[in-house]
Amino acid sequence: MSQHEKNNHYLLKEWKPENKAFWENKGKHIARRNLVISVACLLLAFCVWMLFSAVAVNLNKVGFNFTTDQLFMLTALPSLSGAILRVPWSFMVPIFGGRYWTVISTVILIIPCVWLGIAVQNTATPYTVFIIIALLCGFAGANFASSMGNISFFFPKARQGSALGINGGLGNLGVSVMQMVAPVVIFLPIFTFLGVHGVPQEDGSTLSLANAAWVWAPLLLLATLAAFFGMNDIASAKATIASQLPVLKRLHLWLLSLLYLATFGSFIGFSAGFAMLSKTQFPDVNILHLAFFGPLLGALARSAGGVISDKLGGVRVTLINFVFMAVFTALLFLTLPGSGSGNFTAFFLVFMGLFLTAGLGSGSTFQMIAVIFRQITVYRVKLHGGSDEQAQKEAVSDTAAALGFISAIGAVGGFFIPKAFGTSLAMTGSPVGAMKVFLVFYIACVFITWLVYGRRQKHVKP
Repeated sequence: MSQHEKNNHYLLKEWKPENKAFWENKGKHIARRNLVISVACLLLAFCVWMLFSAVAVNLNKVGFNFTTDQLFMLTALPSLSGAILRVPWSFMVPIFGGRYWTVISTVILIIPCVWLGIAVQNTATPYTVFIIIALLCGFAGANFASSMGNISFFFPKARQGSALGINGGLGNLGVSVMQMVAPVVIFLPIFTFLGVHGVPQEDGSTLSLANAAWVWAPLLLLATLAAFFGMNDIASAKATIASQLPVLKRLHLWLLSLLYLATFGSFIGFSAGFAMLSKTQFPDVNILHLAFFGPLLGALARSAGGVISDKLGGVRVTLINFVFMAVFTALLFLTLPGSGSGNFTAFFLVFMGLFLTAGLGSGSTFQMIAVIFRQITVYRVKLHGGSDEQAQKEAVSDTAAALGFISAIGAVGGFFIPKAFGTSLAMTGSPVGAMKVFLVFYIACVFITWLVYGRRQKHVKP
């Protein structure tokens, strides 16, 4: 242990959450404090990650002239960079410590917020600048991997589903919070002292789009201070990159990644693309006042998914959930203009069902990941003559690494879904082609869940 670690009073040198006496007397209070601050930081990160889902639909209203496909691309790019960055971010907590990395990864999000607020005020800003800012917003999405990995170290295995569900679910709530706040603040004169005067609209209002980005900067600064003074590092959570890489060789990591791509990938992809999709299909509806409902349902359902899975089993919940995702996707065809009734109310309600099940499945699949990787790591270590203590230590480290890698793959859905909508609309004038691909994928996930995990719930071997 370095001299810095010896003098660091934020470092927890002894952390034994599986010891009931330790947990009740000391552990749970520290774990809950770290969880609360982690949720706040992650919620703001999701606000920044999905900024373009609210900003893109308004860019042309303030003087820009981008095509629909270009606007869909801007909503998709943060998810692409976020997915890619989740891989290195998943290594950061074991290397630097959860507290230190939370501070760094939160404060840097102020950069894209400030830059975007400046860019939208100048209609001469080229599209390439918005691409760069959108990619920088992806740093916020990467925080999910390090945040979930960090929280997994604090809680005993019996509470993993609930803790990860709360951290992920309330963190996901940032999408809904942003989509509730942005449509309000863009019409308020809150940054006039910084020279933001807004653009007059046809209805007589003044649209100050910079507000949607700048409003998060002071909140991010407060969250950074809370993480610095209120969070902890766990000494036993330290690990090298090399020690985390072996999880990539396990088939279960890739199978569970597919399931998480179908659930969380759908949640974040629909969150990014729903407003733009609704605008193209139902142009007479002011979707910005309704767009937050879906992400809100999905985020709350994620927390519930973790808790329910702890009680009923993640495999059972995930399997039933995929069936409903397929059903809602099939029903969506009946509500779209051209292929169905073109009824916005029906379209909105069915899409809310998709948000609900995508969120619930995100929680249940994450619970599956935590349980299954603990099982296979303990099984492997004991098979090679390792002790119970060694098995438990490696299980915690492997689970955190797996959560990071799988969350990275799941985030790709945030890019693929809006891009698929944009491509389908550009090629056929309808999103039906994209929805057919999603339907086939959800049906495939039903079979994967049942064949690989549903028939062998007692024990999953490597």
